[in-house]
Amino acid sequence: MSTLSLDAEALYDELRGGVRRLLHADTALVGIWSGGAWLAERLQADLKRAGPCGVISSALHRDDYSARGLAGGGDVTRLPFAIDGAHILLIDDVLFTGRTIRAVINELYDFGRPRAVDLAVLVDRGGRELPIQASFAAAKVVLPAAKRLTLARGADGRFVFSLEHQD
Repeated sequence: MSTLSLDAEALYDELRGGVRRLLHADTALVGIWSGGAWLAERLQADLKRAGPCGVISSALHRDDYSARGLAGGGDVTRLPFAIDGAHILLIDDVLFTGRTIRAVINELYDFGRPRAVDLAVLVDRGGRELPIQASFAAAKVVLPAAKRLTLARGADGRFVFSLEHQD
């Protein structure tokens, strides 16, 4: 595992500014488990938004569920507000193929029908397999498909990226 020369904290500052521009009075932040949930939680506090943010898991709607099962988050979806008619801003750490976002949207619609759904990500690494695009990405990078970009959160709450070889 090697450390990537992307400054996750600087990108977080960019993400905060981008999210601020996407917010409406009735916008609910929903972080995708796990890195997106960390980001949404911190954004909720830093942007001084009232109430809790939501957390959503892609596990039950993944197209590779038979191979992965509940790996990577299990059933951690917590949406402490009404979804019907809401403006939802999904937050994720890394956007790659778009399959996680597709699964998350399916999970979201199990809870209701939002008025609108936007997506903000820390890093868009390209390589899309589905027609999904973020409304805001703090950075765009190109990585080989065999590399995995992972966000970690230290004990002090600060973010850092690692780059791993995927089998």
